[in-house]
Amino acid sequence: MRLTKRSASFRIFVLAIALSGLSASASGQEGIADRPEVRAFIREISGKHRLSGEALNRLFRQVVIQDKILEAIARPAEAKPWHAYRKIFLTEARIQGGLTFWDRNGAALSKARIRFGVPPEMIVAILGIETGYGQNTGNYRVVDALSTLAFDYPKRAEFFRHELEDFLLLCREEGIDPALPKGSYAGAMGMPQFMPSSYRHYAADLDGDQRRDIWGNPADAIASVANYFSVHGWQSGEPVAFPASVRGDGFFRLLGNDLKPSHRIVELRKLGVEARTPLPDQTRATLLELGEEEGPAYWLALHNFYVISRYNHSPLYAMAAYQLSRELLARRGT
Repeated sequence: MRLTKRSASFRIFVLAIALSGLSASASGQEGIADRPEVRAFIREISGKHRLSGEALNRLFRQVVIQDKILEAIARPAEAKPWHAYRKIFLTEARIQGGLTFWDRNGAALSKARIRFGVPPEMIVAILGIETGYGQNTGNYRVVDALSTLAFDYPKRAEFFRHELEDFLLLCREEGIDPALPKGSYAGAMGMPQFMPSSYRHYAADLDGDQRRDIWGNPADAIASVANYFSVHGWQSGEPVAFPASVRGDGFFRLLGNDLKPSHRIVELRKLGVEARTPLPDQTRATLLELGEEEGPAYWLALHNFYVISRYNHSPLYAMAAYQLSRELLARRGT
């Protein structure tokens, strides 16, 4: 019988779990397979996706619930004010690292720009913020991180159970041992820190080797970020954000709304908001207030800013990525 790619990946998946389970038993490590909610999860996804229940039991018997993960997710960097958050990412070391990464991967960045319409500086900035251009992709086993949050973090348990399900599916699809990949405390993976659902939907193969390797292949990581932006509606050649001035108190009603641009410039002017760079009246924008050390600063965020925020929904993250991209572009002199 001819072995298809899917059946081959499935056999690799089951064998890898079996070998991992034997290793875990030998070390005396106790997992979570006997917890009622875990047993229910295994029954659900094994029936839904034809995954081996026996193999999943072996896998979850070696899962380690980690308190450090619960501590980390309780104190996200996005809780900081903008002036403190910016200092984390707009550093000289990160800028120089980005320039070096750009030089080393210029061909892949150019290819991704042609294919997806996303400029190199934006892709480099994302990879710089996420993992320091691949230098820090995370030290937690993904299966441990996702399981900890899926079964011991009630606030977002449903979200992380879906991500755990996607992780197991991508391991089968890609022929990966689910006990091996490492990532962040939230289960984000590889150079671009994709969650499993993002990997399955947006990871891309740029070099044509039929693999989507976001861990060790910068070309695939570059293409994956570009594809993510493209699918979410990045408009090639269009601006991202502009500083703004405010007057009166009518603008207060605009703050704290969805980041999706919903007000035309002509409407914003009537509420006391003026872009410091002239914009067409019909341009849609949203007003941001960022906390500088000397007081609030205001920005008008356009459609492409909203696209950046789909990568991470924090306006601080989107602004840091945008400002890092501008600094990289300025330093290259292009």
